Amino acid sequence: QLNASDDRGIDIVRGPILSFASTRTIFKKGFKLVILDEADAMTQDAQNALRRVIEKFTENTRFCLICNYLSKIIPALQSRCTRFRFGPLTPELMVPRLQHVIQEEGVDVTEDGMKALVTLSSGDMRRALNILQSTSMAFGRVTEENVYTCTGHPLKSDIANILDWMLNQDFSTAYRKIMELKTLKGLALQDILTEIHLFVHRGGEGVRLWMILERPNFPLPLTECFLLSTVNFPPSIRIQLLIKLADIEYRLAAGTSEKIQLSSLIAAFQVTRDLVVAEA
Repeated sequence: QLNASDDRGIDIVRGPILSFASTRTIFKKGFKLVILDEADAMTQDAQNALRRVIEKFTENTRFCLICNYLSKIIPALQSRCTRFRFGPLTPELMVPRLQHVIQEEGVDVTEDGMKALVTLSSGDMRRALNILQSTSMAFGRVTEENVYTCTGHPLKSDIANILDWMLNQDFSTAYRKIMELKTLKGLALQDILTEIHLFVHRGGEGVRLWMILERPNFPLPLTECFLLSTVNFPPSIRIQLLIKLADIEYRLAAGTSEKIQLSSLIAAFQVTRDLVVAEA
């Protein structure tokens, strides 16, 4: 068994792997097994050399190649293997195992804390256990807020506040408040954008949009705020907003200024708000 931390260049394939695969076991039957973990880290030359070894000693040796990215394994090796893809785990599979670990370790976990563990791990069992252990050691009790705080992920309440500011405040106030929150909690715009995208994709349930109306009948220009109802973005407006969010994410990935992209994000939502109000 060789891991990516071992030297696995062409010399290793022609040396130890070749000598191991080319010899038979004397006192017992069955196949020898060569496991190459993170095989996508192997060089092209090493993979080409391995191709010949695999087909030459197929009678007594079997090879198991484990990789994260199939595209980094040369087609010649892929054609000689049977592919097994292990996708992310579903919550139904993760929760029983997490409950077993929690029971064995005696960890105090709330129901919303369990949901947060499953949500943030995205089907990665190892990550779920790491978050569980880190949160338990840091806070003693695993709640939703503690899990989000421990991982540095924006809280749902923070995202709700950000959306509320973008839709209901003027541009300068929204920008100032979001910048203060980002600085206070050390939030990355990329994480905020990801959470906001999920909200927009669901259709915008649960955010209140307030319309500001001037009342000309009074001697002084008074404003009245009233609840327009829960916003459910019309499909045409939601499509435009999603395109803008995608553009902002692309620019963030290219290494642009977070301050400028935050301005762009607020601007996109304020334009959307004006369109919703106009249609209403």
